[in-house]
Amino acid sequence: MARCEVCGNDYGMSFEVHAQGAVHVFDCFSCAIHRMAPICEHCRCRIIGQGVEADGHWYCGAHCSRAEGRVGIVDKV
Repeated sequence: MARCEVCGNDYGMSFEVHAQGAVHVFDCFSCAIHRMAPICEHCRCRIIGQGVEADGHWYCGAHCSRAEGRVGIVDKV
């Protein structure tokens, strides 16, 4: 068993996420999202899915990037 790095739960079905040379251990997807998902620099929500990167800054979508003064970014639906 391995201990979740977010909640500390020692769980037999924990899993590892390998990212950027580091190994993270979680007991559920919600803990993995809490630790790994970037945060929108405008509205502060966790970005789960594509998101938008503009000049090294992360946003949940084009609306938030435009609210921060970024131009030329459009959401695709």
